[in-house]
Amino acid sequence: MSPTDTAPASSSPSDLAFFILVAKQGNLSAAARELNVTPSAVSKRLAQLENRLGVRLVNRTTRRISLTHEGESYLAGATRLLGEIREMEEQLAGARAVPRGLLRINATLGFGRTHIAPLVADYARRYPEVDVQLQLTHRPLDLVEEAFDLGIRFGELPDTRLTARRIMANRRRLLAAPAYLARHGRPETPADLTKHQCIIHRQNDDAYGVWRFTKGKEMETVKVRGALSSNDGDVVQNWALQGLGLVVRSEWDAAPLIAAGRLEVLLPDYALPPADLHAVYPERLHLSAKVRAFIDLLVGHFEG
Repeated sequence: MSPTDTAPASSSPSDLAFFILVAKQGNLSAAARELNVTPSAVSKRLAQLENRLGVRLVNRTTRRISLTHEGESYLAGATRLLGEIREMEEQLAGARAVPRGLLRINATLGFGRTHIAPLVADYARRYPEVDVQLQLTHRPLDLVEEAFDLGIRFGELPDTRLTARRIMANRRRLLAAPAYLARHGRPETPADLTKHQCIIHRQNDDAYGVWRFTKGKEMETVKVRGALSSNDGDVVQNWALQGLGLVVRSEWDAAPLIAAGRLEVLLPDYALPPADLHAVYPERLHLSAKVRAFIDLLVGHFEG
C-alpha cells in the first residue's frame, strides 16, 4: 500500500469552498448550477473528497443531501479556515487597500446628527468609492445581528462580541443651575440626592433612576427621584438649565455651560461611571480599509 493510501492529503482551499457550497445548496443539482458543471461532476468530486478523507461527509437521497456528523465537523472547520485565509489576505493587502464598498454605521440620534453626520460627509468626499449608510437610533442596534460595520458608543460596552477602540475619554458630572441651588441648596453627599429633584436621562437598559458614585474604593448607589425624565440628552440638559433639577451629563457635552457658569459641578470628589466615546465593530482579526479609514477620521477629529 502506498503512502497516499494510508495518509490522506490535506484539503486545499478550493476543496473547502466546494464543500461549503454543496452544504449550503443542499442538493447536488443546485451546487452544479452554481458551479456551472453537471451534477455527475459534483457527485464525482464529492466522492473523491470523501475517499481521500476516508469518511462519509453526506447522506445522499434523490432530492437532497444531509450532512453526517463528520460532514458537520468538516463544514465548521472549512468555514473557519477559509475565514482565516480571507482575513490573512486582507491584512497583507490592507496597507495598500483603497476604501471601497458599503460602510454601515450606527450612532445615537443627537450625537450622530451633530457630530457623526458631518464626519460622514467629509469621509464621502475623501473616499468616493465607499457608499455610507448612517443609521441614527435612540438605542444602540445589535451590530452583529443587523450587519453593521461600525457603531459609535458612549460608556460601557456589555456586548462581548464587539471590539472597541476608545476615541475620547469623557467623564460624567452631576450638575445643576445656580437658580436651582439658590432655592434648594447644594448636596454634600450622594445620600443627599434623595431630598432633591433629579432629572433622569433614560439610556439603553440602564436601571431607571439609579446613580452610582465612587470615592476611592467605596461605591455608593442612590435611587433618585424626580418629575422629569427623557431619553434625549439635550432635553434633560435644557431642563437643568431652567433650574428644574439636578442632572448627570457628560463633561464633553456640558463643558461650555460649566465654563460659562450656567451649570455648576456638584459632588466633585465623587466619580460617576465614565462616558468614554468608543468606535465598536464586530470582532475580527483586523479591520477592513473602509472601517479603518473612518476610525482614523474619528480619532483625528476628536484629538484635534
